[in-house]
Amino acid sequence: MAVCEYCKTTVLKDLDSVKDLGKMSDVLEDYSPIQINTSGTFGGNVFTVIGRIQLRYADGMWNEWYVMFDNGKTAWLGDASGQYMLTSEVHGGSNVPPFTSLIPARAYTIGGHSYTASDVRTADCIGGQGELPFKVGSGWQAKVADLRSGRSFLTLDYSEPGTPRIFVGQAVTLDELKCQLLREEDQIQAAAGKYHGKIQTLTCPSCGSNTSIVPGLTSTLICPSCHAQVDVSGSTAQVLTQANAVAQHATTLELGAQATINGKAFQIIGLMRVADNENSVWTEYLLHHPTAGFFWIIETDQGWARAHVMDEWPIWAEENAAVLGNTTYNKLYRYPARVIYAIGAFNWRVGIGYQTEVVEFQNGQIKLAAEITASEITWSQSTPVSADQIHAWFGQTVDAHKTGSTESIKSVSTKFIWIILLLNLIPLLLSPLSWLAIGFGIAAIYYPARYLDTYNNE
Repeated sequence: MAVCEYCKTTVLKDLDSVKDLGKMSDVLEDYSPIQINTSGTFGGNVFTVIGRIQLRYADGMWNEWYVMFDNGKTAWLGDASGQYMLTSEVHGGSNVPPFTSLIPARAYTIGGHSYTASDVRTADCIGGQGELPFKVGSGWQAKVADLRSGRSFLTLDYSEPGTPRIFVGQAVTLDELKCQLLREEDQIQAAAGKYHGKIQTLTCPSCGSNTSIVPGLTSTLICPSCHAQVDVSGSTAQVLTQANAVAQHATTLELGAQATINGKAFQIIGLMRVADNENSVWTEYLLHHPTAGFFWIIETDQGWARAHVMDEWPIWAEENAAVLGNTTYNKLYRYPARVIYAIGAFNWRVGIGYQTEVVEFQNGQIKLAAEITASEITWSQSTPVSADQIHAWFGQTVDAHKTGSTESIKSVSTKFIWIILLLNLIPLLLSPLSWLAIGFGIAAIYYPARYLDTYNNE
C-alpha cells in the first residue's frame, strides 16, 4: 500500500491490480525528528525510512516507521516520546501466550528467551504516509504486546486472526543508528502542530483559556485555569473530564519555566503533585526540548533529583533486587502513588486520581524505579541534583531552596522528641512518674504534627 504525499490518495497493489482506496487520514505533524527518506545504519546494513503509520491508544500515541535495508530486508522503527525500538519479523516462534493472558511486569519465555511484558494494548491507526506492507485505513486496529529484556525488545502482534506475528529487535538511539536526513530543529518547530490548524497555544474547550502544548507528543492537557482534562492527541481537542473544584498547590518551579541545560532550552510543560499511602507528598516536573526529548525533575522533602525513562531495563528476577549490567540495586520501598494535583501537558493520559504501584531500588546515590499499572510497566533512573544546580538551570528568579530543604512538621517533631528523651534519660530511670509525663508530652507533640502534615498534603 502507498499513500500519496501530496493528495493523500491511498493506492493498494493486490497481485496484478492497482486499486484506489480513497483518501488516507493525514498523520499528525509531531516533534519526531524522523521523516520519510531518513536513512541510517544497523548491524552494518544501511536502511531508509519509506513509510509510517501513527497509532493512538487510550493513554497516548506513537509512530511506527517502516524501513527497508539495502539488502531488501525490512523492519519497523518504533518512535514513542523520544524512545526508539528497531524490530523485524521472525518466523517459527513457539509458546506464544494468548493476548488476554499477558500481564505487565510478569515474565514469559518465548522462543527460548525470558522477557518481561512491558505493555499490552489495543490501538487505532489514525494516519499513514509513504509505502506500507499491508492495508491500513479507517477502523484498522493493532492489538499488540511489547516485552523486554535488557535492551532486547519483542513485539507480539495479534491484529490478525490466527497465530500472532513476532517481531524481535532492541532499543536503540538515533545516534547509534547514525541517522541522516533527520528534520532540523527549525523544521520541527515550523511543522509541528500544523495539522488542521493546530498551533502550540491551545484554547481550552472547557473554559476558553490559552495553554501551551507540545503537538504530536502531548496527548493530555490538564487546564491550569479550570483543571478540565482535555484529550489533545487528535485533530480536535476534546474534554475528557469536566473541571472540578481543585485546591491550588504552591510549587517551587512554575509551569512554563525555562531551564538552560547543556546549552539547550528546556521548558516545564507539565507538573503534578503525588502522594503515597503514608501521606508523603512530592512534586514531579515534566521538561521537554524539541530534539533532546523529555526528562523529569523530582522535588521531595529530602531534595531534588533528575530522572529519565530507561532504554535498557534491569533484570528483576527477585522481589528484593534488580540487576542493571553488573550492578545490583537493592529494594527500598514498594508503595502506591496517587496523583493529587496536575496542570499542564503530558505525553500520556494523566489526571487527579491516576495511580501506579511504585517499586524503588538503590545503589549508592542512583535509584531505579518501576512504575506498574494494569496496562504497562516503565523503568526510570534518577540521580540527585543539588539545589544550587536547580537554581543555575532556572535562573535567579527561582528560589530552589524553598521546598527542597524544608522538613515536614512530623520530621521536626520526631527529632525534638529524641532530644527530650536524651536530656531526660537519667531522671526517667529514677522516677516512673516521669515516664508517664514524658509519654503524654510526646503524644501531644507527635500526633498534632502528624495531623498537620496530613492536612497540608491534601
